[in-house]
Amino acid sequence: MRFPSKVTSYNDSILSKFPLVIKELTIEDLTPEKLFLRLKSKMNDINEFIDILSCLFAINEIVLIDEEVLHYVKKH
Repeated sequence: MRFPSKVTSYNDSILSKFPLVIKELTIEDLTPEKLFLRLKSKMNDINEFIDILSCLFAINEIVLIDEEVLHYVKKH
């Protein structure tokens, strides 16, 4: 995982891409595959995408519904 540090700027870290994922999930719940296809051009690779999802899940921003659909917890 690439977090901001002396070597890695915020823009090059995974934290800067959290809003991209949250924005898409605010619009609608998506499978990880569909979400990745929408954001593929903004990600370095699939590993970065998985790191972002792992972090968002760990801080309770997203959850899995029916073991296959991602849902943004704070969506109204």
